[in-house]
Amino acid sequence: MIIRAPRIAALLLALAAAGTAWADGMSSLEGFVKGVRSGRAQFTQTVTPPPKDGQAQRDRVSTGTFEFQRPGRFKFDYKKPFAQTIVADGKTLWLYDADLNQVTQRSQAQALGSTPAALIASAADLKALQSDFNLEAQPERDGLQWVKATPRNKDGQLQFVQIGFKGESLAALEILDSFGQRSVLKFDQVQVNPTLAEGAFRFQPPAGADVVKQ
Repeated sequence: MIIRAPRIAALLLALAAAGTAWADGMSSLEGFVKGVRSGRAQFTQTVTPPPKDGQAQRDRVSTGTFEFQRPGRFKFDYKKPFAQTIVADGKTLWLYDADLNQVTQRSQAQALGSTPAALIASAADLKALQSDFNLEAQPERDGLQWVKATPRNKDGQLQFVQIGFKGESLAALEILDSFGQRSVLKFDQVQVNPTLAEGAFRFQPPAGADVVKQ
C-alpha cells in the first residue's frame, strides 16, 4: 500500500494537532493547580445511574453554587431540587441534608483521599496529584482541554474523573464511580481568585439538627 505525500502531510498535521491539545490539557491542569488559589461558580450536576435490568435509568439534575480555597477548603451548596450543603473546612467534612435536618460529620483527611474534591482544592502541585492519581491528557472536546485522572488506590469508589478546562479555568467534571454511575458537573459564571468572605467554609450545625459522626 502506497501512502501518497498529501495523505502523509494530513496525517502529520492531525497528529500535531492532537499532540497540542493533549499538551494543553496538562498545561491547563498545572496552571490551575499553581495559579488558582480560590474560585466561585454556579454548577449544574447531571447524575446518570447505571442501567438496571437492561433498562435505562432517568437522569437526576441538581443546581447550586460552588466555592473553594486552597488548601483543602470547599463548599457545594445545592439549591434545587433539594437543599443540601457539603462543606470542607480543612479538617472536617460536613454534609447537611435540609429535608432530613441531619448533619453527617467526617474526618476530611479520611473522607477525601482520591476524590474529585482532592483534585480541585487540595493538591499544591502536579507532583502531589500524581502521588494519588494517574494523570493522562485527553484530546480537546466541546471546546475544552481535558485530563483524565485515575486513582492509584483501586479500593475506592471512584473509577476515574475527567477534568475539563477553558484555559486555566475549571469548566467541567465527568465522574464515573465504581458502581457505574456517571456524574457530570458543568460550571458557569466562574470567578478565578475572588476574595471570599471570612468564614465562608465555617459550618455550624443548625439548631435541632441530628449530628451523625462517622
